[in-house]
Amino acid sequence: QVQLVESGGGLVQAGDSLSLSCAVSGRTFSGYTMGWFRQAPGKEREFVATIIRGSGSTYYADSAKGRFTISRDNAKSTVYLQMNRLKPEDTAVYYCAADTIPFYSSDFKRYHYWGQGTQVTVSS
Repeated sequence: QVQLVESGGGLVQAGDSLSLSCAVSGRTFSGYTMGWFRQAPGKEREFVATIIRGSGSTYYADSAKGRFTISRDNAKSTVYLQMNRLKPEDTAVYYCAADTIPFYSSDFKRYHYWGQGTQVTVSS
């Protein structure tokens, strides 16, 4: 069983930065492709960023490109999402996800394991 625990959410103002963390336990972290997704009220869960196991290649949603950075520390079994220049439209619950897929996917249905989510609220 794999457990994912997100942290770092909060209330910030537009233009501020926030860093999310996701600690993973239960299996060999390096064997998982990790993703960040978000879900705003009344909207479907959407892809934010992913970092591929092995290669470490990263992919971003257009809304995140140039502002967000995903990274991982295999020694700490943790994946991070650094979010800069936040906008009110970034307000959502942010979820960390993991799967053994060795390729890029923005489809949340591809990811087998999920954290409980952390709220990010950006005020204007």
